Amino acid sequence: MNKTIMLTGIALGMLAIVLGAFGAHGLGKLVPESAVDSFETGVRYQMYHALLLILLGTWKGLPEKQLRNVFVLVVLGTLFFSFSIYFLATNSLTMFDFKRIGFITPLGGSILILAWGILGFYVFRLKTDK
Repeated sequence: MNKTIMLTGIALGMLAIVLGAFGAHGLGKLVPESAVDSFETGVRYQMYHALLLILLGTWKGLPEKQLRNVFVLVVLGTLFFSFSIYFLATNSLTMFDFKRIGFITPLGGSILILAWGILGFYVFRLKTDK
């Protein structure tokens, strides 16, 4: 078990639940419905990747360096993708115009795609007995 990866997945999962509850019960009073929908997309993808990290943290099938590569990409991609969506969805509530940094969302999505692709490549190259 990789404790760092597990704890990061757990923390991202807990945060996704907290943000999801906020999105479901409080955000709709503050921003338009389309912004709430976007916010929920960020929460959903954050939870998907929190679960991926928990799975990776328990899996002993990859060498440590490969595991670390996927971990870094998943965390970075999740932060860029989901958190930029949170900021964009709540843009009307702040003084800063987060639309200026909206390019971070597709960058984060691309990093997540890369993480999954690299994970797939590593798994494909695994040497197995069967």
